[in-house]
Amino acid sequence: MKVNYIGLDSEKTGVVINKLNHLLADYQQFYMNIRGFHWNVKGNSFFELHVKFEEIYTDINLKVDEIAERILALDGTPLHSFTDYQKISKVKETKNLTEGKEMVGVLLADFKTLIEAQRDILAEAGENSDEGTVSLMSDYITEHEKTMWMLKAYLA
Repeated sequence: MKVNYIGLDSEKTGVVINKLNHLLADYQQFYMNIRGFHWNVKGNSFFELHVKFEEIYTDINLKVDEIAERILALDGTPLHSFTDYQKISKVKETKNLTEGKEMVGVLLADFKTLIEAQRDILAEAGENSDEGTVSLMSDYITEHEKTMWMLKAYLA
């Protein structure tokens, strides 16, 4: 078994890096969708959702950087073009929405996509004793599950 400079199996780490790049693409598309929601929401829930969307996209922007830096720490290269992101992102572009509840519904679906990818990465990284990636994914999953609960409650 060949190991990388931080002592992880190089082949297994390559799989994790690939999955992290897919997650990075998902996060970048998710970020763009939420920015659009922030700018374009209208109606009775404008004030509360405008602020909530800003809170979410600010957090997502930080996570984008953390994911890219984790890829680098694993000795990989993070994707860094929207062309690449759009090719592989499971989160699809959402545009021309103005109604808040519809936007929140899209957020819930996109958060579900992110959580599924993060659980997959967590399992893969765990098999490689990659505690740094496991910890990052575990934290994200916990945060996103709480956010989803709140968004679901908003729609009730």
